[in-house]
Amino acid sequence: MARPEEPALVDHHCHSVVAAELTDDALAGLLTESDRPPAPGCSPFDSALGLAVRRWCPPVLGLPAHAPAADYLARRRELGAPEATRRLLAAAGLDICLVDTGLTAAAGHELLPLPELAEATGASVYEVVRLESVAETVTSVAEAWPAAVAEALATAAAGAVAVKSVLAYRHGLAAPAERPDRTAVVAAAGAHLRGGSGRLTDPVLLHHLLWTAVDVCAGLGLPLQLHTGFGDPDLTLHGADPSLLTDFVRAAEPSGVPLVLLHGYPYHRQAAWLAQAFPTVYTDLGLTASYTGPRVAAVLGEMLELAPFGKLLFSTDAYGLPELYLVGTCQFRHGLHGVLASWQADCACAAADAERVARQIAAGNALRLYAL
Repeated sequence: MARPEEPALVDHHCHSVVAAELTDDALAGLLTESDRPPAPGCSPFDSALGLAVRRWCPPVLGLPAHAPAADYLARRRELGAPEATRRLLAAAGLDICLVDTGLTAAAGHELLPLPELAEATGASVYEVVRLESVAETVTSVAEAWPAAVAEALATAAAGAVAVKSVLAYRHGLAAPAERPDRTAVVAAAGAHLRGGSGRLTDPVLLHHLLWTAVDVCAGLGLPLQLHTGFGDPDLTLHGADPSLLTDFVRAAEPSGVPLVLLHGYPYHRQAAWLAQAFPTVYTDLGLTASYTGPRVAAVLGEMLELAPFGKLLFSTDAYGLPELYLVGTCQFRHGLHGVLASWQADCACAAADAERVARQIAAGNALRLYAL
């Protein structure tokens, strides 16, 4: 939880939460990226993330830290989901949240609308538009599809602070440097529209969308966020290595559009290298800070081996559970304090350097990048 001397926190990538009552199994299911039920005899609470939840969340609900999962779940039911949600979100101490609105439900329940999320967190909330979700609403004829997508994205992003792509989930990050040929795009759009599934998976269309996002972001002065690294089973992990974006990064560099690599883990060092090598690339640790539990300082230290201090951003990537907002902020503060304290103890930096770096990563870099 935030203390007066701690820097402000800008969560530059997150999702909304469920305020409805959840069954114990449904709640536990949101403590994993898997969309499958756990193996017999296993629980998502028995994980590094589960330990982090039991470390940071019980005191906010009136229990001792490390309370057993069963006691925590019982106390949550006793308070009721709305009160537990209010306490957990307020305790996170966030000042600004940039919310990806591409997901609208979790565990079968609607997520809080942005105004209600803002009220519960006490933070200023801004929208991040999901590229593929916008494109999937476009139903024009194939010949007009490219222009219609560009228009729809420009309209959706006009009131947003960023655009986000989930290319990693749909086809992987090995995007070619060249823009797809218009004839190929129109042909692929025709096949997509005839198929009627709505979900975009064709690589020609996905790569065209990526360049459309570059053009729209350049016109509106917005960053483009890209999911990288681990996620749910819909993703093939090696295809989410951010270094696969290198050719695209080079090709998009003249546009000046900032490319923000989200999460990264276990390829966080590759993301850090891209942020060091290319002026337009930024990165974050994201939900990795929560999922690595006791190892958060080690993983954060590995990112800071290469990532420029002005290019690393804080985010929780919280989704569904208000616990993930609190855990994300506490893990980040704890991990960053551990890294910077060890640097000072080793005379690697002065106290003033540590304070400046902490403020940059917690809020300053995001405030500058998103012009907040």
